[in-house]
Amino acid sequence: MSTVSRRSASSPRELTRVGDRLSFVYLERCTVHRDDNAITATDADGVTHIPSATIGTLLLGPGTRVTHQAMAVLGECGAGVVWVGEQGVRFYAGGRALTRSSGLVEAQATAWANRRTRLEVARAMYRLRFPNEDPAGRTRQELLSMEGRRLKECYRQESARTGVPWRRREYHRGDLSAGDTPNQAVTAAAQCMYGIAHAVVTALGCAPGLGFVHSGHERSFVLDVADLYKTDVAIPAAFDAAAQGAEDVATHTRRALRDRINRTGLLDRCVRDITELLGYDGTRDTADTQDRVTLQSDRDIQLESGRNYGEEPIW
Repeated sequence: MSTVSRRSASSPRELTRVGDRLSFVYLERCTVHRDDNAITATDADGVTHIPSATIGTLLLGPGTRVTHQAMAVLGECGAGVVWVGEQGVRFYAGGRALTRSSGLVEAQATAWANRRTRLEVARAMYRLRFPNEDPAGRTRQELLSMEGRRLKECYRQESARTGVPWRRREYHRGDLSAGDTPNQAVTAAAQCMYGIAHAVVTALGCAPGLGFVHSGHERSFVLDVADLYKTDVAIPAAFDAAAQGAEDVATHTRRALRDRINRTGLLDRCVRDITELLGYDGTRDTADTQDRVTLQSDRDIQLESGRNYGEEPIW
């Protein structure tokens, strides 16, 4: 196998759109390596090849080892990588954006930097989450109160639907087993959703830290995006898993969540929601297969890079 340095980087046209990717792939007790542009998972049963460009998020469970070359190809393809622990989920993610354009992150930064538009995006997020309630004119405190009531109602409805007893939401940082079965399932589902949302945000080239509802954390926007699908994807999958019993509830949750994500086309929906929330129409993207860098000039004029403008007029 040739070395990484001898391979050219994939162009945007060669990479699979994030909306068309597998939501996540879970591996455990194996060694993850690279073979050309695929990753391989080697365990006692043999070697499994997985095309790296088709992965949204790779979940690495207990007993996994991953090579530098595998991480290089995953990063190049914009895939998120999450280490999953037995007593909870530890999140480490990375990946290069699938788009080479900065248009979407600029739209995000523009909306975030203005207090009025930041609140408008937050209201639009609540409108997506709770379509039966109108958040127009609501303050942030009113939005938070509305969210709290709707989440309590969602837990109650899912408990009635599945027959799983529910008392209250409890989260024990670093100790998944400290909660009861439905709480363990809800935590596992939430962490998986954070991994998927981070993969989509990274793949689109957005800034994970510029949140509109959440703030002050390096993954504030990731939490915003993941919460959009909490009541109709994550929580129902968690209660479906909890209904199967307490044994291996995290594993059952991942499987239930995977099935629901694939059935609802969540990745494509997530991409569409982010671009619409940020008001981005894609006009800054280019169909070229090569990276395109421009220089910012006056009156928002984009100049070609690689030229010296010291002795010639710009327009």
